[in-house]
Amino acid sequence: MELVQKRIHYMQEGRRTFDQFYLDEDLNVPDAKEDVGVIVQGQANVKVEDLRLVENYLRVAGKLYYQILYITDTADPRPAVIEGTLPFEEMVYVESGQDQFYIENTRTEFTATLVHSRKMSVRAMVEMEIGREVLSDEETTVDVESSIPVYKKMRQIALLGLHTTKKDTYRIKEEITLPGTKESVGQMLVTDVKSRRLEIRVQQDELILQGEILLFCMYLSEDGKTDWVEQGIPYSGRIACGGVEEGMYYHVQPSLSDSLIDVRLDEDGEMRVLGVEATLGLKMNIYKEENIELLEDMYSLEQECRFETRGAVYEELLIQNHSKCKISERLSLPELGDDVLQICHSDGMIQIDHTEVEEGGVRLEGILHLSFLYLRANDAQPFGSWQGMVPFSWLLECQGITDDDRCDISRHVEQLSVNLAGNEAVEIKAVLAFDTLVRRPITMQVITKVEFAPVSEEEIARAPGIVGYIVKSGDELWTLAKRYRTTEEGIREMNGLDSPQIKEGEKLLIFKENMSIL
Repeated sequence: MELVQKRIHYMQEGRRTFDQFYLDEDLNVPDAKEDVGVIVQGQANVKVEDLRLVENYLRVAGKLYYQILYITDTADPRPAVIEGTLPFEEMVYVESGQDQFYIENTRTEFTATLVHSRKMSVRAMVEMEIGREVLSDEETTVDVESSIPVYKKMRQIALLGLHTTKKDTYRIKEEITLPGTKESVGQMLVTDVKSRRLEIRVQQDELILQGEILLFCMYLSEDGKTDWVEQGIPYSGRIACGGVEEGMYYHVQPSLSDSLIDVRLDEDGEMRVLGVEATLGLKMNIYKEENIELLEDMYSLEQECRFETRGAVYEELLIQNHSKCKISERLSLPELGDDVLQICHSDGMIQIDHTEVEEGGVRLEGILHLSFLYLRANDAQPFGSWQGMVPFSWLLECQGITDDDRCDISRHVEQLSVNLAGNEAVEIKAVLAFDTLVRRPITMQVITKVEFAPVSEEEIARAPGIVGYIVKSGDELWTLAKRYRTTEEGIREMNGLDSPQIKEGEKLLIFKENMSIL
């Protein structure tokens, strides 16, 4: 006798860890830069370069990349920028184990304060959401091979198994030509590249990427005039992923880093082409749904069948969902004043503060962190910036979801626009995209060991040959056949049953197998 087993892979997530730390630094203005008159805005992003477990702590090391836009303290004030990096190392307490740790989300608040014309003080608040997961295997019994005839109860189930887990990158390389209404580039100032849209399709042995990045570039023309360009740039590509197939399910966490913008000559020899490069990082879990028959119970009429079981947890797919939350708000901002001419650039980041399962799905409560750069009718201070928050509430539709289900959510800002809405007011429109994969844990008893033992003749003799039975609530033909040492087919044939379903109160005659009817 031998049990036939199948191995099921699944990803087990641990409790997330949230960490917050601050970076403070005094910066001297480089000699090559002009004196600082007014700081317009500071922006920064974090790149984690190393994650390492040190006893009960996770060492997180990386760099903070910052850009500070300011107006020069000169007779002819104009924009200028200071760029740099701040290294950091943070020790985060985590419970030790075999888990793999990864950075799920980061958020940075960066401020720069003017000390004097040649010195600034910068402060950054960094929030990190650290995920943890471990790849686990479950051996499940799908059949039994035996020289002794056995009757088997099988349970058919659609299990969601982890097919592939990996990290990969795709290098985006695109370029745009400045519109004819724009000046040629003399000197680059502020640059920003953000991921705005990403669609993923699983094909044979690869993932197909269709996305869009948003490029913003503020620059000085060759004549020293300030100009800027903001444009969406579509891209497409492929990621090799051996063994995956169309129709598989996935949860992918994308991140955009290492962006680089350079100026190139066009066909006329003018600096009017912007080359854009960026690295799209992808943390991928790809799942395959498979219909499997599991061996749930067994017995033999010739010998006593004894077996041991253990509890095992599997997963089934509840839903894969792509939804979009639209935000439309009109904000009264008297602090802007009445001299705002134009919104130059806006940026947003999603923060989820609370998730709660309710009827119909998962309720998300969160904040859209918003900032924008604007042009003013003021020659001494031609630019200004604003930062704030817009709350949102969104229901991720998922019928039947419970608190025990496992919900993976990735999010990004797909569209964002900020426009003037009269004096001292702006109108905000945004589309927040949420990609959701919900998995339901299934607990089952798995047969791990089987033994056969002879049945005593006395026990067989004591067993009644014919039983009159009234069906009780919860009864199944299988349990009755096993209890009275017969078969489901025998009970159905003797009682003229067309299906294996029996009803409470139904009267049955049950004959021990091989008993002849006198």
